[in-house]
Amino acid sequence: MSTVRSRDKRLYNKDLAPTDKKKKNWGWFEIFNVWANDVQSLFGYTLAASLFLTYGLNGWAVFLAILLAGFFIMWLVNLSGAPSVKHGIPYPVFARASMGVIGANFPAMVRGIVAMFWYGAQTYFASTAVALLLKGLSGSDGGDAILLGMNGIEWISFIFVAGFQIYLFWQGIDLIRKFLNFAGPAVYAVMIVLMLVIWGKAGGNLLSEVGNIFSGVGDYSGGAFAAFLAIFGTMVAYFAAVVINFGDFSRFVKNEKEMRKGNLWGLPGNIFLFSFIALMVTAGTVSVFGETITNPTDMVARVGNLGLTVIAAFAFFAATIGINMVANFVPPAYDLANLIPSKIDFRTGGLITSIVGFIIGALWVSFISQVGMFPFVNTLGAILAPVYGIMIVDYYVIKKQRLDVNQLFSAKKGSKYYYNDGWNQKAFVAWAIAGVFSVLTVWHPALSGLGGYAWIIGAALGTVLHLMMSGQKSRR
Repeated sequence: MSTVRSRDKRLYNKDLAPTDKKKKNWGWFEIFNVWANDVQSLFGYTLAASLFLTYGLNGWAVFLAILLAGFFIMWLVNLSGAPSVKHGIPYPVFARASMGVIGANFPAMVRGIVAMFWYGAQTYFASTAVALLLKGLSGSDGGDAILLGMNGIEWISFIFVAGFQIYLFWQGIDLIRKFLNFAGPAVYAVMIVLMLVIWGKAGGNLLSEVGNIFSGVGDYSGGAFAAFLAIFGTMVAYFAAVVINFGDFSRFVKNEKEMRKGNLWGLPGNIFLFSFIALMVTAGTVSVFGETITNPTDMVARVGNLGLTVIAAFAFFAATIGINMVANFVPPAYDLANLIPSKIDFRTGGLITSIVGFIIGALWVSFISQVGMFPFVNTLGAILAPVYGIMIVDYYVIKKQRLDVNQLFSAKKGSKYYYNDGWNQKAFVAWAIAGVFSVLTVWHPALSGLGGYAWIIGAALGTVLHLMMSGQKSRR
């Protein structure tokens, strides 16, 4: 790890500076729980269950596609995480090496804006778990809506979740680490309890329903191979947001061996275990309720057990807060700090994220869910794909894994990563060309069928174009 000698106020603050060796206290278990919290959301459960119900594939083929996606994502994050383990720098600082010390703000803020929107949405989703608990304990549904489509209980729940998250990040990254370490195993424990409760109610019928689902449910146009690729691509797309900024977490890891071990157990391991639980519980709902239920809150409400409601509400709350911290809070906090380091630190960036997220979450029921934010957010997400390819090929092939960390914090004309007035024009041209394809997959009907493959293709295009345009003539 390098020590920064030059401290340009336009580029430096203590949160962006390389992590001190004494503070690199994350091991494989912390990384495992980063991924556990990323997969354990309410949406993650519904997604995992739907993979067995939608594509008409044999269950073993579904598991194989899921596992291959897990190993592929593991390979991607090992590449993006290693430079931050070595140098202790977050994603926006690492991006300076390929995009320029000023130009890195653009991909950083695109990632930050996507995260802030999802932060607000996930804050609302987490509040539904608290509302489930309050309604179960009080025996009241909260009555009619009083403001923006939410009733009194729902507003109390939403404000509580927003406040809890502010408290969590205000204590710093160490408390976030402890929360993730607690939430990951705790949510698994509750999900296993839920599985056992459903299994107990289903009895011997559960395994027969698992067999039915395993035989292939649903129908996917294009055949079995296309369905296999669609599952693979969907899983990669689900994790894509964290793949690009994984350095925000790996910067705290003791060494690369610990990071790789955490990614191995945290990606293929977590994905397999969580998908297995989702399969078993979903099969149980068919036997118990006579229909397929893929929304965990609906499932708990149907069981009608107060004790299970309390436990499940806690689990759903912890799981959704966990993914919010991993995918939607830490990234914009660093990205905003990178924008104006002299004015914005990690805490201030987090506070801005929380305010924007509160507004988005408050408007979710009455406005955003009706209008839809997905085309906007997906467009921003799509144009990030080439950035991953550009950063990785620039570091491993063009710069041959050599970085001058001190120069990453220098905006002097002629400094190594200053390029053209702080922008690496060749990298931006490569990004623009590759980004056109990625954006068209969101908006052009002829390319919409590519679905989850868009991120992979966009990243590959960014890799090839940047290598062709920059080659060995780039600054080292």
